[in-house]
Amino acid sequence: MAKKVIKKSFRKTKKTTAPVSPFSIYWAKQNYYFLFLGFAIIIIGFYLMSVGPWNSSAALVVSPILLMIGYLLVFPASIFYKKRTKRDTSQEDNIGSVKS
Repeated sequence: MAKKVIKKSFRKTKKTTAPVSPFSIYWAKQNYYFLFLGFAIIIIGFYLMSVGPWNSSAALVVSPILLMIGYLLVFPASIFYKKRTKRDTSQEDNIGSVKS
């Protein structure tokens, strides 16, 4: 006599909630503040570059300085800024107290 084969159902799916963004780990409220500050500085820099004659001091000096601050300082700060927690500082203290 032949044995009966019982087929298992593989259609069982897990019910999940809405997907969690992987950036929520890294981006805090302060990061978004830096990002919007960078956008504001860059918009002001381009505005100053477009106002008045092309050889004004605002277009030749102030505007490039604002654009460099926005692109080279504020945007990277918005990406790399991470608020230190008590756990981070305690780990650094433990590493510093170990003698090599």
